[in-house]
Amino acid sequence: MPPPLPETLVSVRDVHRVFDNVHAVQGLSFDIQRGQVVGFIGANGAGKTTTMRMMATLDTPTSGSIRIANEDVVQQPEHTRRLVGWMPDHFGTYANMTVFEYLDFFARAYGFKGATRRQRVQEVMDFADLGPLADRMMNALSKGMGQRLCFGRMLLPDPEFLILDEPAAGLDPKARMEFKNLVRLLAQRGKTLFISSHILSELGEMCDTMLFIDSGKIVHHGSAESLRRGTDAQAAEVMVDVIMEGTADALVEWASMNPGWRLIEQRRDGARLAMVGKDASHLAAGLKKMIQDGLPVVDFHREERRLEDAFVEMLKEKQS
Repeated sequence: MPPPLPETLVSVRDVHRVFDNVHAVQGLSFDIQRGQVVGFIGANGAGKTTTMRMMATLDTPTSGSIRIANEDVVQQPEHTRRLVGWMPDHFGTYANMTVFEYLDFFARAYGFKGATRRQRVQEVMDFADLGPLADRMMNALSKGMGQRLCFGRMLLPDPEFLILDEPAAGLDPKARMEFKNLVRLLAQRGKTLFISSHILSELGEMCDTMLFIDSGKIVHHGSAESLRRGTDAQAAEVMVDVIMEGTADALVEWASMNPGWRLIEQRRDGARLAMVGKDASHLAAGLKKMIQDGLPVVDFHREERRLEDAFVEMLKEKQS
C-alpha cells in the first residue's frame, strides 16, 4: 500500500476489528482527501458503523492504523477528537431541557466560555436553522428536528472532519432536501465529510467519491459515475423501463426468451430491463419486436443505471 498523498486528511491502513468470533472489519485500506464528501455504503452488518466508530476514536482497531491529519487515532486520541465531529444514527435526549440549553451544555463541555460560547451557539443555531426551536423541549422534537439538533451539536467545536452515520434515515423529503443543502454548504466551506446512508441516489448527488463495503471488506472505491458504468459488459447495456397494460408476467417471460435482454426489476404493471446495445436503433428494434410479439406495451423509455442496481449487481459478482 503506497503512503498517503500530501493532501490526505484521513488514512486507513489494513484495519481489522474482531468481536469475539465476529470479524466485523477485514483489512480496510483507503484515503480521504481534504475537502472531499465521501459516501459510505453497505448493507446492515457490513461493518460501516464499526469503521466510523474507530475513526471517531470511540472504538479501537484490533490491528492496523487510522491516521487523521497525520495523527494516530489510538496514540493521540485527544488531538484527533478536536478534529472530528461525530453524528451517530441516534442519540439520547434529556427531559426538561430545551434545544438552546442542550447546545449550550455541549458548548460548555467543549470549553467555550462567556460571550464566545453564546456566539458559537448562536452561529450553529443559525446555520442548522434551529433558532425557531430554541425554546422547544428536545425530547418533544420530531425525527427531522432531532437530527438537525444532533447535526448542530456535532458542529459546535468547528471540526475539520465530519462523520455522519445514517443522518437522513427516517427523514421526510423536505428534511432530506434541507440536509443536502447543509452538506453542500459545509463542503463549500472546505469541510471533509464521511456520510453513511442507505439512500444511494442522494449520496450520488452529494458525494465526490463513494466507498462500498461488504462483509467488512471494500468492494468499490470511486465516483458514482464509475459505479454506474460498471463492467465493460454493463457499460454496453441500456436500461429501459417498460409499462404494460395488465400484469408484467408476459413481459418477464418475453425477456427471458429473447437474447440480449435481462430482467432488473419486476413491478406490478411492468419491469425494468437491461438490453445490450446503446444506440437508438437497438431501442427502436426492441420496442417494435415487443409489440409484434403481442405485448400490450403502454410506455417505454430509457433511463440511467441506478446506483442501487449497480450495488446489488456488484455484490452478486463478488459472491459468484
